[in-house]
Amino acid sequence: MLRSWDDFGVSIFSKMTEEANRVNAINLAQGFPDFDGPAEIIDEAVVALRSGCNQYAPSRGFRDLRVAIAHYVEERRNLSFHPDLELSIFSGATEALFCAVLAFCQKGDELLTFEPFYDIYPGFALAAGASFQTVRLHPPDWDFAVEALAAAMTPRTRVLLLNTPNNPSGKVFSKPELEAIAELAIKHDLVIITDEVYEEIVFAPFQHLSIAQLPGMKERTIVISSASKTFSLTGWKVGYALADAKMIRRMRTIHEHIVFCSASPLQKTLTKAYQLPNRYFQDLRSDYTQKKDLLLEALRDGGFQCASPQGSYFIVADYHALSKEDDVEFALWLTREVKVACIPLSAFFQDKELMKRQHLVRFCFAKKFETLMTSAERLRQLSGL
Repeated sequence: MLRSWDDFGVSIFSKMTEEANRVNAINLAQGFPDFDGPAEIIDEAVVALRSGCNQYAPSRGFRDLRVAIAHYVEERRNLSFHPDLELSIFSGATEALFCAVLAFCQKGDELLTFEPFYDIYPGFALAAGASFQTVRLHPPDWDFAVEALAAAMTPRTRVLLLNTPNNPSGKVFSKPELEAIAELAIKHDLVIITDEVYEEIVFAPFQHLSIAQLPGMKERTIVISSASKTFSLTGWKVGYALADAKMIRRMRTIHEHIVFCSASPLQKTLTKAYQLPNRYFQDLRSDYTQKKDLLLEALRDGGFQCASPQGSYFIVADYHALSKEDDVEFALWLTREVKVACIPLSAFFQDKELMKRQHLVRFCFAKKFETLMTSAERLRQLSGL
């Protein structure tokens, strides 16, 4: 269990990116696109910068952006949130998640989530003084036992942190699974914090459903997302949270005492991003579907065993037919010798030493087609080694 910030060290994402840069490998490790978002949105950012929008924004975010997001969420998720009382802007989904955990977890509480989990989640619990508990998702389908989830809930469990579509597994939680989670959340009076940053990157026939859409769940759920993945602008770090007015007020207080507000010109710009026509989101999914299929085929041809992800822009690959090395050693070897970088999946588990021997790594396909085609050529060569 992580007991202090000294237990974290340098993240595996930084290590693998540094190694990829050192040996001039293609970086399919860290989850960011190697291309820009919509040109018209970037042009709008230049206009905002030059038009004097360079001072503090309102702490809760510009109202135009909040209204645009509220309309977007109502249209695409059938969820209605008041833009003034139930919606707030944060410096990325990461800050929104941090503020949510600090708002509803205190010393002695338990934060419960599913494993594998995005690697920053344990730090949230540590900052709040809460313990970090997990329920295992089982590959290759990444399903879970409802009985195991029920057994993990104790009188100290205060928050369940849900990530769908899931990073790193690519799992999209189904309606029956969300209904089972909701039933237990109501029974144990839990707050649900749902991380939905990959909500627009879901592959047919799967569909994203927010747990807040289920009966009785909106009042106890904090929905968090951002512009980073939806508009391929991960460096802009503008996110948002939707929740009951009392919950949002508590998060706003914490936000004011951490960063106060988020980048003014980028907020102004993103108002127009959330007003893009439906065709933009259709094209986004179509583009990522093609990229997913390209990398998936190459990995399988190279000797990996891979299930097709249901959402997100990651593929988890089993390399046991290629190597018996642990996942960190294999990821470093692949980076240095094949010149394609990935992330060892043990980074997303509490028991990292056990998971190192499960022969699983994660690849990111949020890259240009030419980047993926070059990666595919290199990965296919593994079958002949």
